[in-house]
Amino acid sequence: MPSLPMFEVCQAGTVLRALLGVQGVLALVVALDAQSSAAWQSRFLLVCAVSVPALMSWLLVVCALRLRLAAWPPLQVRGALLLLGALCAWLPWWLGQQLEQWLGSPGGGLLLRGAAVAATGAVSAWALLAWLSLRAQAQGPTGLHARWVELQSRIRPHFLFNTLNTAVALVRINPTQAERVLEDLAELFRAALAAPDWTSTLAEEVTLAQRYLDIEQLRFGERLRVRWDLDPACDAARVPPLLLQPLVENAVRYGVEPNEAGGELLVRTRLHGGEVELLVRNSVLASAPGGHGLALANVRERLRLLHDLAARLQIESEGERFAVRITLPKP
Repeated sequence: MPSLPMFEVCQAGTVLRALLGVQGVLALVVALDAQSSAAWQSRFLLVCAVSVPALMSWLLVVCALRLRLAAWPPLQVRGALLLLGALCAWLPWWLGQQLEQWLGSPGGGLLLRGAAVAATGAVSAWALLAWLSLRAQAQGPTGLHARWVELQSRIRPHFLFNTLNTAVALVRINPTQAERVLEDLAELFRAALAAPDWTSTLAEEVTLAQRYLDIEQLRFGERLRVRWDLDPACDAARVPPLLLQPLVENAVRYGVEPNEAGGELLVRTRLHGGEVELLVRNSVLASAPGGHGLALANVRERLRLLHDLAARLQIESEGERFAVRITLPKP
């Protein structure tokens, strides 16, 4: 059983899928014995009163202890989580029985029913573990990782020849500046052609984007007007490698290059509502042709692979302003 990938239960997407999956199975099980839709609805609500708090309690405990559990032997982890599933299912059921007795309507066969509820909780925990194990296997070389490598391989700077031409032109005029251009270019290609790591930090991506824009500044001069508004509290946020560079490259290519008067580019990071917000906004000409959206689709999918539902990418286009707003989990 995989150690760490299994315990990615703190993600909102995992919690939502687990909740919907368990309730869906229970709804089908209850429907097998229901005599009418009203009877099914009544029994299903009673089942939900036990299953929802039981499942949420199990997920919360596993999330809180995931790093410690990851260091245990797999067999001990499996046994502990099965027992936890039994306890999380039995406890809300027992509280419900105590409430019924307090209201004066005790039921019979409590011992057998309690054992059945605990067994159902253990079986549900086993099913969740099996699902999480399959999810972890999908992140192996033949699954998610292969898709990640493919997406990363598509991120290649499109400005190679322009940059080399800029460096060649500067060699005789300003050798020091030409050397700096080539150093920036080497750093960008080192990041683009390196082994496909899973994550980078927002601070590292900002540094790469600054190197890229330094090169483009030599090409466009005063036509390229860049403003940085960076919050250091966002620096440690986890992001896919080369997240920001394609966004600012698009901003230059479609917002600055077609416009004889140049254009403005804003890159802003800030904490907003307990999340990290990255904004890339540029001016555009209404008559300028747009792109195909391939870079944005690539960034969106890599964000989904890394953060699932916890990250969002929004496109905002208003008049002569185009913006990409990315929301990330707080580091």
